[in-house]
Amino acid sequence: MSSENEPAGGGADDAPPEQLALIRETVRRAKTPRAKPRTWRGAALAKERPVARVLVDKGVLHLDRYFDYAVPEELDGEAQPGVRVRVRFGAGRHRVRDGRREGGGLIDGFLIERLAESDYSGPLAALAQVVSPERILDEELLGLVRAVADRYAGSVADVLQLAVPPRNARAEKRPSPQPLPPPAPPEPGSWTRYEQGAAFVAALAAGSAPRAVWNALPGPQWADELARAVTATLASGRGALVVLPDGRAVARVDAALTALLGEGRHAVLTADAGPEKRYAQWLAVRRGAVRAVVGTRAAMFAPVRDLGLVALWDDGDDSHSEPHAPQPHAREVLLLRAAQDRCAFLLGAWNCTVDAAQLVETGWARPLVAAREQVRAAAPLVRTVGDQDLARDEAARAARLPTLAWQVVRDGLRHGPVLVQVPRRGYVPRMACAACRTPARCRHCAGPLEGQESASVLRCGWCGREEGDWHCPECGGFRLRAQVVGARRTAEELGRAFPAVPVRTSGREQVLDTVSQAPALVVSTPGAEPVAEGGYTAALLLDGWAMLGRPDLRAGEDALRRWLAAASLVRPQSAGGTVVAIAEPTLRPVQALVRWDPVGHAVRELGERAELGFPPVSRMAAVTGPPEAVAGFLRAVELPGEAEVLGPVPLPVTAEGRPRRVGAPPPGEHWERALVRVPPGRGAALAGALKTAQAARTARTARGSRGSEEAVWVRIDPPDIG
Repeated sequence: MSSENEPAGGGADDAPPEQLALIRETVRRAKTPRAKPRTWRGAALAKERPVARVLVDKGVLHLDRYFDYAVPEELDGEAQPGVRVRVRFGAGRHRVRDGRREGGGLIDGFLIERLAESDYSGPLAALAQVVSPERILDEELLGLVRAVADRYAGSVADVLQLAVPPRNARAEKRPSPQPLPPPAPPEPGSWTRYEQGAAFVAALAAGSAPRAVWNALPGPQWADELARAVTATLASGRGALVVLPDGRAVARVDAALTALLGEGRHAVLTADAGPEKRYAQWLAVRRGAVRAVVGTRAAMFAPVRDLGLVALWDDGDDSHSEPHAPQPHAREVLLLRAAQDRCAFLLGAWNCTVDAAQLVETGWARPLVAAREQVRAAAPLVRTVGDQDLARDEAARAARLPTLAWQVVRDGLRHGPVLVQVPRRGYVPRMACAACRTPARCRHCAGPLEGQESASVLRCGWCGREEGDWHCPECGGFRLRAQVVGARRTAEELGRAFPAVPVRTSGREQVLDTVSQAPALVVSTPGAEPVAEGGYTAALLLDGWAMLGRPDLRAGEDALRRWLAAASLVRPQSAGGTVVAIAEPTLRPVQALVRWDPVGHAVRELGERAELGFPPVSRMAAVTGPPEAVAGFLRAVELPGEAEVLGPVPLPVTAEGRPRRVGAPPPGEHWERALVRVPPGRGAALAGALKTAQAARTARTARGSRGSEEAVWVRIDPPDIG
């Protein structure tokens, strides 16, 4: 606005009295108020069922219950069970006016049910707002959320944050498409390669609920086989849900389903879709417009109508474990859904985890495997190079790869791409003194020094500081050697060895989805291997000791899973496919890889864990925190009589500058961890006892009766127990 148009006085206080009086009278006569009062002071209540039972969005355990609120008459029509609401929370009994509680901060929640009267004897606060009339929380989803919260000693509010995506108003206003009629039952296709594969698909199409642990054959057919299982379930008039570890796997199953069913019959739920598209897809599933869902970890709670099949691919992948409280695993959630909805269950992978083997061992699920002739026809040839072979190989002592690996790479590049799996990313992630092998450490934080592309530059992997004049504190030497070689250094060495062949890398910085069938060297970290058109001609699995040597109960199982995932991308032995594993051939996981027998490996592991009382045969919980807090928690909790406490033991101190994992100690703090173990059948009692003790701690902290108590982390079924 220009200076000529501005009022002379510049404010409303300078306006004539006649104009101010006119404005006040106009506002006074307005029929519609400018804003609805969030307290609904003086408003009449609903004539029928004037009490709303609300689950507030407070994740603390001592508030893991429902709260009653009054329903104003104006909100009577919209305040239905399952809608999002906003309420005032935290006002005491002394803040009452005209018989209604007031005050407290606004907080989100879900309306669970409407009642004629409340069990609470005092005055009720009124619902502040119905955020949306969309009913998104039904009894089935609420029952699943409650079961997961009880299973993992968490709160319903925390699980609901994982189960229900954030609201998007534009997506909510758009109508969902009309549901399509059921498709025709599919042909079994490549399911005929398995002994009971065709019968499994036929049972799904007939409306039955078979439960199977599927050991998939190597090759790309697994996505089409999953799509056929989903199609058979849809043909029976029921819904299907498939949970996969990452977006690349989702894209493959999405393409297979589109090829079988066409567009509009399934929804894809991934975080990459964006909040609006993802919420629109979720609403289409909730409204019954779509009966099939394919997605990543968060899709395990998708509200599929008339659920007939839940399927999970590669349950050993770390991405299936939710990092947010109460940290449920997708496999356990789908097991709960299969029991709750009495639907079919399919757990598939190239590998077989100990948890999957237990499902078969107990008779809860049936094995879905191929005959040994089919396995030999589909698998590549696997060869190993052990320590004795490396000691006799002069080329292995002087170069990155032994002679056998060089020959396999050279022969494979004549016919197509070759995959090289390196367990560590980076250039040279670990350096050591060339004379005495003492690890090279940063002088500032004692973090590991890493080699960079420039041979003269060392950088700390924790604090990022450069080290220009390192010398060994033990022997005084100045020369360094590579203790662990990363993917980038491996790609550089292979590029020098094969200068006419392109070298591509796939890892954390850039993950490739596919590569062409032209000759190339593809260097990848585990889990980032791209799919080659027509399959790889060969694969090298380097530094097997790096994965087998981890101090973890699942180290062998996880190494075998990663090796099988890479080897499954290689052509069959009849087409010249060869895999070379640089690992000691006498070790059990290596032998399982050579024989392509992941089921036998899992069964033997399960037997040993049963003798030792380790998961999954027993149920276990981890209690982590400062030493005094852990000791106080263990004294206060009323554990079941069969419970056994292991520890506590100190945890490694998190260094400054390193990323902190969920439940790990803050940088520089000394924490301890205790493991609590109970026999089978007592897991629910253990979770209930831990939840009760944790709720008592949070309640005391909220009241301030003991000051601010130090935090204690409780996790049911920790993925790593050392």
